[in-house]
Amino acid sequence: MTRLTTFNIVSLTLGFAFLYIPMLILVIYSFNASQLVTVWGGFSTKWYGELLRNEAMIDAAWVTMKVAFFSSTLATVLGTMAAYVLVRRGRFYGRTLFSGMIYAPLVMPEVITGLSLLLLFIAIGLDRGVLTIVLAHTTFSMCYVSVVVSSRLVSFDDSLEEAALDLGASPFEAFRLVTLPIIAPAVISGWLLAFTLSLDDLVIASFTAGPSATTLPIKIFSSVRLGVSPEINALSTIIIAIVTVGVLTASIVSKRQITRRLREEAQAG
Repeated sequence: MTRLTTFNIVSLTLGFAFLYIPMLILVIYSFNASQLVTVWGGFSTKWYGELLRNEAMIDAAWVTMKVAFFSSTLATVLGTMAAYVLVRRGRFYGRTLFSGMIYAPLVMPEVITGLSLLLLFIAIGLDRGVLTIVLAHTTFSMCYVSVVVSSRLVSFDDSLEEAALDLGASPFEAFRLVTLPIIAPAVISGWLLAFTLSLDDLVIASFTAGPSATTLPIKIFSSVRLGVSPEINALSTIIIAIVTVGVLTASIVSKRQITRRLREEAQAG
């Protein structure tokens, strides 16, 4: 067990401070009454009201949430399937090419990915909009889901699935009733990771978004170039709150699933 030393405590404190103090400052200044975001003018919630009246920002936020939800869900399904094939099916013809195509987006520059997808959509005559952004985000986020789920499948006990097959379950039933509940925490983690990546993406979305679909990062980036608005601080605070609630909820659900599984294993033993 690692010993908790003064150096470790100081390193952790500085690391967390570097990560979270800027967020805390942003949240505080979202309640700033002054138009100048760096000058404190008293406590006020008026910028949240201004944000609710900003239709362009609300529309961009709605597009971003839709894209993040659908792309992360699709990426989770495809990434889980890919991880299952890579881990459970052993050696098969084309496995190296298949794994290379799955993991290529991890090391591919986003500019190259976005440009290649743009050329693909133009070649097949697909108008840029919400659908193209969803397809693009699914393409680069499913590899992250595959990595997370693969790490769980590697440590998964194959005998549990084999026992279900021996008892008459079909391969799909064995996966749905035995494997999937056990790897559910990894699947949920992969979904959250894909959702966060989609929510945060700017480069790929800028290539694949059209005039009818502008995501929130694109909208914020274009607004920041003209100066930081207090409305952006308010919007960022809301996003931080949503992400925090989502992470806490997922952590609680995963912890309850693990506790229930351990209890069932103890009762079975």
